[in-house]
Amino acid sequence: MRMRVLRAIVLLAVAAGVALVLAGALKSSGPPVERYGMVIGLKPDKVARYEELHAAAWPGVLKMLRECHIRNYSIYLKEVEPGKIYLFSYFEYTGTDFKADMARMAADPTTQKWWKETDPCQIAVPLHGEGEWWSRMKEVFHMD
Repeated sequence: MRMRVLRAIVLLAVAAGVALVLAGALKSSGPPVERYGMVIGLKPDKVARYEELHAAAWPGVLKMLRECHIRNYSIYLKEVEPGKIYLFSYFEYTGTDFKADMARMAADPTTQKWWKETDPCQIAVPLHGEGEWWSRMKEVFHMD
């Protein structure tokens, strides 16, 4: 009887250990996520055009975003002072080489045509980083 109880305890301990290992593997098996907050100005006379474009975003552009590991992408618009309009974007990057994925996106002919439509609507913020069009923001808080 004692041996059966001991064997049952060992089997339960092994099962619990396996369950913990599997739970840890499942938890960490998803792609790493890097969150991006970006900001850029929007020309007041281009608000309607910008909204029109994004109300019917081109399928090829959306496909390329997904292929470049961008998910959960949103763009917000806010007039912060009379005549000063800004766009804020948020997205999550799940790839392993952001720079290479952005170069791939920039080389895509459909994306290039899209940017020919959207870029004239935008104004880089005065303190944007070197080589930036949209300026990356520093994350100061996050809650899952």
